Amino acid sequence: MILSIKFFPKKKNYENNKTSLKSKYTVMKIFYAIQATGNGHISRAVQLYPYLQKFGEVDFFLSGNNASLNVNLPIKYRSDGCSLHYSKCGGLNYWDIAKNIKPKQIYKDANSLPLKNYDVIINDFDSITSLACKLQKVHSIQFGHQASFISPLTPRPEKKSIIGEMILKHYAPAPQYIGLHFDKYDSFIRPPIIKDEIVNAEPKNKGHITVYLPSFQKECLEKAFNKLPNLSFHWFLNDIHTKHTIKNVTYFPVNQEYFNKSLINCEGIITGGGFETPAEALYLEKKILSIPIRKHYEQECNAAALKKMGVPVLYDVGDDFYLTIENWLDSHIKYPKMQANNIPETLQFLFDIYNHN
Repeated sequence: MILSIKFFPKKKNYENNKTSLKSKYTVMKIFYAIQATGNGHISRAVQLYPYLQKFGEVDFFLSGNNASLNVNLPIKYRSDGCSLHYSKCGGLNYWDIAKNIKPKQIYKDANSLPLKNYDVIINDFDSITSLACKLQKVHSIQFGHQASFISPLTPRPEKKSIIGEMILKHYAPAPQYIGLHFDKYDSFIRPPIIKDEIVNAEPKNKGHITVYLPSFQKECLEKAFNKLPNLSFHWFLNDIHTKHTIKNVTYFPVNQEYFNKSLINCEGIITGGGFETPAEALYLEKKILSIPIRKHYEQECNAAALKKMGVPVLYDVGDDFYLTIENWLDSHIKYPKMQANNIPETLQFLFDIYNHN
């Protein structure tokens, strides 16, 4: 069921952004749909929110329940939507995903969204909003990482997935697209949205390895980390509630402040085949070891892009994983410098497209 919830206060530090955004759109009502199958979509929306406010009043729709970050945004509408479920050690559980989808509720939620009350609909890969636009005959624009896969020039793995391609192109279709990716693979693709905390950071190497692999449970990797007693690991896990250290591993709850600090000061990061975290690590010029979620086609595509940039990619974790970590840390790979998105320029482009529709 779609629920209204309270508005959150604005963050004061947004007033200190270096780039001011002057816009002719000052009275618009903006609907922004966030796909909450992971934390990256939420993190991007939080970064964009103060810039979007320059154009008008923003209401957010949160769809799905995989995210573990606190959502300090004015979430006006919610839906269970479609959420991801993982196997024990690094894969998707399609059976659990399928049995938790409720088509009747999705259709009801789509009908209930009052999209005609808004001047602009921005959709970050949410199927309910896409369906609502179709049912209500309302224009929208898909904005985000998944939008980049509309282009055949965006990197794919050697073996394409027919089903994966169908999901990327037809899960949340829109009349127009603005994509975000590691590189400008096509004319409508722009650089990643990098958080202010990362852009303004002074990165250091304090010797620890940051680990963020939400599809892996503790028992899958703990032994490998413990076989490297001379290394210190900062491991972020969804089921950890209090920071604590056992042997050479410090376990962290998934917390944006903790994670930013760990990433800024790490020697390298072991993470999945997502988009936002590798982009931030590349921006900070950190070493990356990518382990894409098995049977997750978008992550396989991201891994293909990362491999082209020289990032090592591991598709399976075995008993010799600790040796892989050692070899990775001993390697000397120079990654290309990641460019941060010029947010005011990108949003001005987005609203100009929408205004001329």
